[in-house]
Amino acid sequence: MTTPFRPVPPAHFGRPLPTPTKRELVLRSWKITRILLPRLGPVVIRHFRGALKGDVDIAVLGRPLRESFERAGGTFVKFGQIIASSPGLFGDDLANEFRSCLDTGPVVSFDEVREIVEVELGRRLEEVFATFETTPIGRASIAVVHRATLLDGTPVAVKVLRPGIEHLVATDLDVMQPLFEVMVRQTGAQIAGATLQQLDGLRTQIGEELDLRNEVRALQYFRQLAADAGLDKIVVPTPYPELSGRDVLTMEFLDGVPIDDLSQIETLGLDPAPLIDQLIRGFFTMTVRWGTFHGDVHAGNVMLLRDGRIGVIDFGIVGRLDLATHRFFIRLLAAVLGEEAAWRDVTDFVIANYGDELRQAVAMNDDELAAFMRMMIEPLLLKPFGEVSFAEMMMTLQVRVAEANGVNWQHRSWRELFRRLRMQRRLHRLALAGGGLMSEFDRANFLLAKQLMYLERYGRLYLRDRPILSEREFLQGLLDDLPANEPLLDGK
Repeated sequence: MTTPFRPVPPAHFGRPLPTPTKRELVLRSWKITRILLPRLGPVVIRHFRGALKGDVDIAVLGRPLRESFERAGGTFVKFGQIIASSPGLFGDDLANEFRSCLDTGPVVSFDEVREIVEVELGRRLEEVFATFETTPIGRASIAVVHRATLLDGTPVAVKVLRPGIEHLVATDLDVMQPLFEVMVRQTGAQIAGATLQQLDGLRTQIGEELDLRNEVRALQYFRQLAADAGLDKIVVPTPYPELSGRDVLTMEFLDGVPIDDLSQIETLGLDPAPLIDQLIRGFFTMTVRWGTFHGDVHAGNVMLLRDGRIGVIDFGIVGRLDLATHRFFIRLLAAVLGEEAAWRDVTDFVIANYGDELRQAVAMNDDELAAFMRMMIEPLLLKPFGEVSFAEMMMTLQVRVAEANGVNWQHRSWRELFRRLRMQRRLHRLALAGGGLMSEFDRANFLLAKQLMYLERYGRLYLRDRPILSEREFLQGLLDDLPANEPLLDGK
């Protein structure tokens, strides 16, 4: 039976971010500087001296960097969440250090919460809720969550946007822009591209997150998709649209513990492995069939429920693959599952979009590029979770680029560091000139890759001996149910 594409309806309520005043930018910059310098200055100097001697330990930056991000709040905490949920990219020590960023943020007084809820719902709190706990059960970067009960006794979670959060994140993004521009000059084209995409994508992403009506619609949509896909162990909370609005979301309360909290999970006496298996199945099902997925499955948004199911919350970020990216992902999956013709489609597509940059960066012809891409990608999906590393794949590319340009990646002399820096700046300029770094294709794939890094972590925790693509029959069935694929290159 053919399954039609079912993309997520577009978000109609994106909240435009305000333009910060010069005064707001100066004050925020001064505050961030006061936070960062005393904590990071001495550590960075020591770390740089160690790097020149070949003694590099990024973990030493972990605590002062995490403390700085938490003190700064807003958008900085969002980046901390990415670090916390991506040990494959940042390492276990740094990821564990940033674990608190998954549920942290400044305190919002209950009086402010009450005012926001009552203004949004147009009624006094007591007219809507039988109980409303004054202490939040969650404090995230842009919102706080309180437990409450409806008048009929139903337990709910009430998500409330932080007051003034749109001004804070808009100011943060403008303050970060020059910092990121300096940062990307110190990195290779691939990492620079991902960094710029993250910052650019945050503007649109946060605009959607700051209107909770989008999340109501996403909850309704993904509940239906989970039911259609037969994912009976995955729970998406029921929203209450009549008790929600732009600044307030009321939804079903899920009682569980974070999926990576091993000590609490042990006390429940439950085996997370089959639940993680279904989570991964669900991710691939929705991405392959409908070109959509939960766009932020970090450990704070995935929980093991006390009834033996797995709960997925916070649908403020939804991944939506455009048609070209959706086709690319489908053909990539087909290639790894053994379809040789699909490898040709995938490499032709990448070469068509990035061939000039890649040829100059790694000094390879098209056949060599195709083989190199396959060498990097194929093992990543076929190896057991315990051996998988997205960071290793990224480093492989960086080392190959360095070698092609006569740079010794391991050597840390002053001369070699400057050679490496010049090479990376050239690569960055080349990639920008090609116009590829900021494409919709890049943004979609960056968000998709981020979720795969999160799933990599859960697989390493509970499915270490199982390859990502161990369920080959299941995945092949997904591909077989799709309509005939159109050419990736649209005839080019």
